[in-house]
Amino acid sequence: MIDLYSWTTPNGRKVSIMLEEVGLPYKAHAVNISKDEQFAPDFLKISPNNKIPAIVDSDGPGGKPISLFESGAILFYLAEKTGKLLPADPAGRYETMTWLMFQMAGVGPMFGQAHHFRRFAKEQVPYAIERYTSETHRLYGVMDKRLGEAAYLAGDYSIADIATYPWIARWEWHGIEWANYPNLKRWFDAIGARPAVQKGMAVPG
Repeated sequence: MIDLYSWTTPNGRKVSIMLEEVGLPYKAHAVNISKDEQFAPDFLKISPNNKIPAIVDSDGPGGKPISLFESGAILFYLAEKTGKLLPADPAGRYETMTWLMFQMAGVGPMFGQAHHFRRFAKEQVPYAIERYTSETHRLYGVMDKRLGEAAYLAGDYSIADIATYPWIARWEWHGIEWANYPNLKRWFDAIGARPAVQKGMAVPG
């Protein structure tokens, strides 16, 4: 059994989607970040950076429990544990890791800043809104170009797509026009139709 500590954020939803896709049994524990529950001492023992998601797998390597934080690391761990959604061949594996790192280093941080300055900042900062909105749109363009060449970010459906989808699911926050990104829209609709994705997006709930 895997214990998932999460909340209804893009990073949190990555892991619940992955768990649904690979079919591992898990129990979801809500960590309400709006109430600062991520700073609770018990949670900090699992995730010392006070961020969700985090997991505890009672059947880790060698049959011993293991805890992990950082969503990308958790996706990689679950892919290796199950042999799913990460290619075994080196070329496919590196392609998948490249697009996973693209999400971790680009999409997540830049979209997150766009969310903050466009929706949550206590004061409007035009420079920051322009900077992060423009970068978000640029990243949309990178993905749209790639998805004009392949069905999924790394060729086949993988942890790279699972990592990216929950961020695109907040497209209404980004000030984009889907007509400008038809390949990304096709990808978005295809992934959103997957039953495991729909279930994972509703966790915790």
